[in-house]
Amino acid sequence: MAAITAAMVGELRAKTDAPMMECKKALTEAEGDMDRAEELLRVKLGSKASKAASRITAEGVVATHIIGNVGAMVEVNCETDFVTKNDDFIALVNTCARLIAEHKPADVAALSALPLEGGTVESVRAALIGKIGENMSIRRFVRFNTESKLAAYLHGTRIGVVVDFNAADDQVGKDVAMHIAAMKPVSLSAEQVPADLIEKERSVASQKAAESGKPADIVAKMVDGSVQKFLKEVSLLNQTFVKNDKQTVEQMLKAANASVKSFTMYVVGEGIEKKQDDFAAEVAAQVAAAKQA
Repeated sequence: MAAITAAMVGELRAKTDAPMMECKKALTEAEGDMDRAEELLRVKLGSKASKAASRITAEGVVATHIIGNVGAMVEVNCETDFVTKNDDFIALVNTCARLIAEHKPADVAALSALPLEGGTVESVRAALIGKIGENMSIRRFVRFNTESKLAAYLHGTRIGVVVDFNAADDQVGKDVAMHIAAMKPVSLSAEQVPADLIEKERSVASQKAAESGKPADIVAKMVDGSVQKFLKEVSLLNQTFVKNDKQTVEQMLKAANASVKSFTMYVVGEGIEKKQDDFAAEVAAQVAAAKQA
């Protein structure tokens, strides 16, 4: 039996918002497997157990740069929210977005080697670390070069979206980008939802349906219904349009004689584990250091 620590319980609670005791019970049942424990909580507590799963666990800034049918989006991370408001840091992120659009670097290493301010992007980054005293890193970027149109939307500096679309009215692209930032679809269509996400949802739905005590054929229909509902909720074209709840995004696009080819959304820190500071240990260390001094 795996040892269930307070840190593990705290991590699961931060991800799910479930009560501490429920988190401990789930971890115990899952023998310490965090993903399995989260799944167990979803089965038992429903949507409450997943409402905090998308919380951002790292700081940073997303920036976009579009010139005609060429565009870029980049995420640069830092340690604290304080640095995300620093003018020099923001300038570096915006410059990176522009350089990506203009020079088409193959990866972060190639971007870091591009000339900048008499040195390179990497030397500017290193100098800024020395000036501010906090680590920062270029995490990821995407570059678009399309025969259609591009639209970008930034929700503050933490969520960025770029949409590749066709429409006579440029506002359509902007509206779709804003919708994506708000509703966070995982794919363009239901057919493009990743298989692992579908299987995870099917597993949860199966466990919840099994608890109903209904006959197997009814359970199977319940599971299929849950999965189909999930696919509509996470695919862009099937989502209810945020500016008109009487239409899906697909219906809105059809009415505007428009289409969306693809999109990319970045959420700052998505998937990154943020360092958990032990305040008590930090204070104890400071006291010990003071005594030695």
